[in-house]
Amino acid sequence: MDLVAISLLVRWLLGWALWLRHSRLPLCRLQGQPRMSVLIPSRNEECTLPNLLPALAGQSLHPLEVIVIDDHSTDRTAGVAADAGVTVIQPPPLPQGWCGKTWALHHGVRASQGDILVFLDADTEPGPEFLERLVAAHQELGGLVSVQPFHRTEKPYELLSVMFNLVGLMAVPMGAGCGVAFGPAMATTRVDYDRVGGHAAVAGKVVEDWFMGHLYEQAGLPVSAYIGDGLIAYRMYPGGLHDMVVGFAKNFATAAGEVRWFWMLAVLLWLSGLFWAAWCLPASLLGWPLVGDSSLLPNLILYGAFALQLLVLTRRVGDFGWICLVFPIPVLFFLVVFVLAILNLERGTIEWKGRRFPTR
Repeated sequence: MDLVAISLLVRWLLGWALWLRHSRLPLCRLQGQPRMSVLIPSRNEECTLPNLLPALAGQSLHPLEVIVIDDHSTDRTAGVAADAGVTVIQPPPLPQGWCGKTWALHHGVRASQGDILVFLDADTEPGPEFLERLVAAHQELGGLVSVQPFHRTEKPYELLSVMFNLVGLMAVPMGAGCGVAFGPAMATTRVDYDRVGGHAAVAGKVVEDWFMGHLYEQAGLPVSAYIGDGLIAYRMYPGGLHDMVVGFAKNFATAAGEVRWFWMLAVLLWLSGLFWAAWCLPASLLGWPLVGDSSLLPNLILYGAFALQLLVLTRRVGDFGWICLVFPIPVLFFLVVFVLAILNLERGTIEWKGRRFPTR
């Protein structure tokens, strides 16, 4: 086996190692009858709330209150929420220096009464036991506990997001006390939230979950994160390919700057093997420039190894299936959007849902 083959084998094995650390929310026993407020920031979410709000009504642990914060929507967000029988509030106009989500949640917390605060994105779809599992885990772990939902897909363009979902999870440590927070589903006590300064302390942050996690760590509070496979799902960017590109570009470069260097190095090594495999098979078939063995069989084996790995790893991440077999397509999409994200980072601003936000 030559050095190139050994190098690629190491990169392939590294992909498995990066994924082995990921686990579901631990099964803990609920203590007492916690007073829980569920807070949902919503801007133009009339199509997603009909999935979330009925799911909350069917939870094994019923919240004290569900509050939808209508972030000055231009659609029927407030009406859909009111028809579902939950509390609807609208914050004052967005001031300078705040992002819409942080401003909405800041006012949602002020309007709430619970001792436990659960923040849910409007596009999440929790299973019947999710809130009970989340709150019980928080009682056991303390601090800030978050869950990254399983990515449910419906249309072909949504499959292109596979690399963003996978890389986003591989690039961070996970589990109890990992120091990472995922914004779509988070739980904390009101006491700890006030102790770290709440959303006012991360007012202008586009990826407020990352910086919120930092605040908890700085206060000596544990920050734990898990994957939501089988417990909570979401369908990201149902509005179309443009929304998906802008959404990932909005978050990814900013978040990448917060990843610890050794995790980033490990992910880049794995990605380099994946990119190599994505190039080598078509190159060997079409006679393109190729370093190393240009014969078909070894490059077909290399391609198949990475395709199989993607199929296995993504089963707990989202409904991606067949796109993993033609992974050069989502790899190319990943590279294009990542370059766009870097340009947005350099530009300093990005537009999202009719507002312009800083990316630094």
